Amino acid sequence: MPMPTEERVSQLVAELVARRGFDLEGVAITAAGNGELAPVRVKVTVDSDGPADLDAVAALSREMSELLDAAGDFGEAAYLLEVTTPGVERPLTTERHWRRAQGRKVRVKLADGAERIEGKARFDARVGKLDDAATENPTIALVIGGKIKPHRVHVPLTDIAEAVVQVEFNAPGAAELELAGGIAPGRPVPGEEPADLAAPGQHSDTPTEGVAE
Repeated sequence: MPMPTEERVSQLVAELVARRGFDLEGVAITAAGNGELAPVRVKVTVDSDGPADLDAVAALSREMSELLDAAGDFGEAAYLLEVTTPGVERPLTTERHWRRAQGRKVRVKLADGAERIEGKARFDARVGKLDDAATENPTIALVIGGKIKPHRVHVPLTDIAEAVVQVEFNAPGAAELELAGGIAPGRPVPGEEPADLAAPGQHSDTPTEGVAE
């Protein structure tokens, strides 16, 4: 029996994820071993405005495993389900990503033809507040200059080709964090992040309950 596609799994779990107060960030299906009988790994990434605690993610994993088993798309084939939150080095691709990344350091690449920021097309910045009053072309406040000379610029999201959150081992400077407007509510302070949350479970014709690592 052919495996369901990532699109199909997304369709199956989307309503459950939303009902539990999360956003579905992506589904990835990959081989979990060699050989025809090896299970596949189904990784479902979710996020939310508030902090995603371990119990909530584990409960979602249990419900999701029951839903997928009931749907029967995997037949008798074994699969490994992992429900997880985004890693620290996550790309920012939607407006909600930018709102949740407020206060975080990001590496920005501007789109071709976009106005350069102080002559640069690539630079590091700390994310400030998103101004989405102009819904057609919202702008994001970015604090550049680091701890030494922090100052704020405003960039249309359409001018940004790529933006990826960076790992930080030290807390940001007080001045740059103030210019950014602080940390997004419910988010950890940069440099003090807990381990990413994941609730994996192994599923087959006799599935086991998802448990947190």
